[in-house]
Amino acid sequence: MGLQKDRMLAGEPYIADDPDLVADLKRAASLMERFNASSVDRPEERARLLATLLGAVGDGVEVRPPLYVDYGYQTTIGDRTFVNYGAVLLDVARIGIGADVQIGPNVQLLTPTHPVEPGPRRDRWESARPITIGDNVWLGGGAIVLAGVTIGSDTVVGAGSVVTRDLPAGVVAVGNPARVLREIG
Repeated sequence: MGLQKDRMLAGEPYIADDPDLVADLKRAASLMERFNASSVDRPEERARLLATLLGAVGDGVEVRPPLYVDYGYQTTIGDRTFVNYGAVLLDVARIGIGADVQIGPNVQLLTPTHPVEPGPRRDRWESARPITIGDNVWLGGGAIVLAGVTIGSDTVVGAGSVVTRDLPAGVVAVGNPARVLREIG
């Protein structure tokens, strides 16, 4: 592996135009293109493409195309999870999606971050922080989860919400930034 890829995988700042990373991006783009064009009448082919693209895919997972990822291999999806149309999983850092998760249309899980200072940003430095989605979470349509966030099991995030910090298990959270509205149960 190249130095920049090693840095990225270690969660350190890196420069994204490293040849190894560019090759990984091209691999993911090719697999995404094939997955997104795959026929609903060929579920075995679709499942094979998804398993090749992503780091791990549990049993009974359904992902409706189009799906967009950076690398793919940084994303894992647990058993019986459903991902609706238009998901954006920018997996520069690890994205762990639990079992029995419901992800609405056009949800974005965004692990990359960029420097606030203009010089390092101009020089193309970036970094990332992982996202973890617990079991039985429901992310409403258009929800955005930012870098470094963990969402506890059984939590519901309302449509259009922007999750900027961790959410505990068993709550309903809504808004921008998402705030806990109430506990569930």
